[in-house]
Amino acid sequence: MAMQNDMLSKNLLHSQTHIWNHIFSFIKSMSLKCAIQLQIPDIIDRHGSPMLLSELVEALAIKPERTQFVYRLMRILVHTGFFVKQSVSSTRRYDEEEGEGYSLAPPSRLLLKEDPLSIRPFLLAMLDPMLIDPWQNMSEWFHSDDVTAFHTTHGGSLWDLAGQEPRLNRFFNDAMASDARLVMSIILKQCTRVFQGLDSIVDVGGGTGTVAKAITEAFPAVSCICFDLPHVVDGLVGSKNLTYVGGDMFEAFPNANAVLLKVFLFCYLEHSHSIHQNM
Repeated sequence: MAMQNDMLSKNLLHSQTHIWNHIFSFIKSMSLKCAIQLQIPDIIDRHGSPMLLSELVEALAIKPERTQFVYRLMRILVHTGFFVKQSVSSTRRYDEEEGEGYSLAPPSRLLLKEDPLSIRPFLLAMLDPMLIDPWQNMSEWFHSDDVTAFHTTHGGSLWDLAGQEPRLNRFFNDAMASDARLVMSIILKQCTRVFQGLDSIVDVGGGTGTVAKAITEAFPAVSCICFDLPHVVDGLVGSKNLTYVGGDMFEAFPNANAVLLKVFLFCYLEHSHSIHQNM
């Protein structure tokens, strides 16, 4: 009987822990967003060596009484693998200070403002209240006739609203472009055979043309059409082998030898890696 009670207690605590982990999982993403908005990765990178907490607080130009909260923020981000801690000494003014300093873990390098493959815009867009708020209304959406929870929250689709709200249009396009730069840097190294023998490609949902530009630069003989909604491509200027066309993919899109959907190409790359690792 005692053993059954012990097992019941363990199961209850395990279940509570499991629930708590899900309740508070948002803290990880919001802490990361906070660090990016405070430009902590860039500050540490510019420092050029592991940075003491006191040095970081000074560089952040925040009130000294916030120091303990910066420590807590960094503790979360070290635990989640965005920063690492190591012993360091630093001469500041007239005193020598020793302790643990913070340096960048590999994922944080992709969040630096000036890194060519930075996905900082993607992170800030996906965690923007405009895209987060619909998740708060999921239960309401289930009882409604709205197409998506975005409709329930904002009264229209993401694409419709982006055509009316310059800020949304800008940050969403910047997000997609940053994601595309990273993906294409890998695809053009490891999947060039996908483009061999093609004379023309239409990139459906091509945004501001990041993928199309990368393809035309790598394959000058291939003509690319970047196809997206009119408000996305409005004002964008093409080149000799790059054309921007506005329209609705659910109605029709331009003819070409091949239709490119970046997400599916990335899935192909992931599948290829999986097969290679299992061989």
